[in-house]
Amino acid sequence: MTRRDVGKRSPGAGPGTAAAGRTLLPTLAAAQFLMTLDSSVMNVSIATVAADVGTTVTGIQTAITFYTLVMAALMITGGRLGQLLGHRRVFTVGCVIYGCGSLTTSLAGNLAVLVVGWSCLEGVGAALIMPAVVALVASNFAPERRGHAYGLVAAAGAIAVAAGPLVGGLFTTYLSWRWVFAGEILVVAVILWMTRGMTDAPPSAGGRLDLVGTALSATGLALVVYGVLRSGSWGLVRAAPGAPAWLGLSPAIWLILAGGTILWLFVWSQDRRTARGAVVLLDPALLRNRTLRAGLTSFFFQYLLQAGLFFVVPLYLSVALGLSAVATGVRLLPLSVALLVAAAGIPKVFPHASPRRVVRCGFLALFAGMTIMIGALDAGAGPEIVTWPMLLAGLGVGALASQLGSVTVSAVADEHSGEVGGVQNTVTNLGASIGTAAAGAVLISVLSASFLAGVQQDPAIPADLATHAEVRLAEGIPFVSDRDLKTRLDEAGVPPDTAQAITADNADARIDGLRASLSLLAALALAALFLTRQLPARQPAPAPAPGQAP
Repeated sequence: MTRRDVGKRSPGAGPGTAAAGRTLLPTLAAAQFLMTLDSSVMNVSIATVAADVGTTVTGIQTAITFYTLVMAALMITGGRLGQLLGHRRVFTVGCVIYGCGSLTTSLAGNLAVLVVGWSCLEGVGAALIMPAVVALVASNFAPERRGHAYGLVAAAGAIAVAAGPLVGGLFTTYLSWRWVFAGEILVVAVILWMTRGMTDAPPSAGGRLDLVGTALSATGLALVVYGVLRSGSWGLVRAAPGAPAWLGLSPAIWLILAGGTILWLFVWSQDRRTARGAVVLLDPALLRNRTLRAGLTSFFFQYLLQAGLFFVVPLYLSVALGLSAVATGVRLLPLSVALLVAAAGIPKVFPHASPRRVVRCGFLALFAGMTIMIGALDAGAGPEIVTWPMLLAGLGVGALASQLGSVTVSAVADEHSGEVGGVQNTVTNLGASIGTAAAGAVLISVLSASFLAGVQQDPAIPADLATHAEVRLAEGIPFVSDRDLKTRLDEAGVPPDTAQAITADNADARIDGLRASLSLLAALALAALFLTRQLPARQPAPAPAPGQAP
């Protein structure tokens, strides 16, 4: 396909019948839910998993990092393999690999087996499945029904993030985290059984994989994502106290710069190969499609805001308020319900709504939810203050989910849907990584500054203890609950009155950190509004019938 063909839709989209919606859509939504569930489940079970497999919390966090890394590095390659071998076949193979990874993880007795099963096998499976999901929606649903289909599929992934703490808390508290992965095997088996009725575009004839492009894209993406993920502990530009330093700077910034350089070389090599007529991993013309770029940019900000929100709010509920993992998950349910209602309802009730307008309303709802929570945050506030912010955030994410998938795939010909799926999932992984890292960095930075100012100005805290606190702050301050802080102070022999004053200062500093982190996310939600101008003002037109001129 030539460059001028990019931007046209082929007439090969499936009919999108009611029967397809009853069987295919739940299958793809279940796959998307499963791919996203693991990280949010593991985040509330880290300490328990670490004890079970004989490792440390750092070891489990490393496994989580590698899971994200493998997915992000191989997404573009997974989309290209779908084009070459058929998206349904790649989806099936990905499910089998993912199921094997779930089985290995459920039986893991040490960290090495956990990394092989979860980080590697499940990561590779997800990299094959997620781009295929995008392509299979394109090949099974006509353009006028894709908004509804993509909305539900994207909602399933976002709901997995919200439901993960509840699911993880229930299983960890009453059964075992291993049963989560054992249950995934059954879900994968059901998904495989239900893939038989999928319609799939024929694979590319005589195509082959660009191995150089694969190596460049995987290496560049891995370095960028790893640098972003480690910036929270290493520092982004300046090396954090106790962290390694390369030429006076944090390793994170060098990794990001190296990864960005390799990705530039990847795009340059794809341009050169295209000019020679050689096969490419990713058609560079796709990246010059303004509608596609606008859709991908909005996807990036959606997942950045979503990940940042899911980092900050559970911290507030579980640490600041001391709620259990189960209670924290229950408090996030309003977001899940509102998200599902918006993602499924907007395309159904307003099938001809302007995607640009709906996306802008989605970012505004996210901004409003965060602003309300910023105003409601207080050291004495209870968990009820998150209800309305979570409802508004859920409506916002659901509005975005109802439109963006259809926008990105409808911007190009259907045979490019696998490539778009790979790029789209790469962008969303990068956005989620940056959102978590940025929210965490601001939270800890403001917490440290606020706590230091509080202990220095508090007359109930002796001057020598305040000086000692300043030295310890240079090593990094943890985000800890009042109960944990009081226990540490008692173990250090701090007098009760002084310990009470330090605990109060820490509670105030913790709220300051949370408020600053939410303020950053709210500002980014507003910034995202100004980057939606290239989104289409109208829904994609129906695909022409076979033999009819487009």
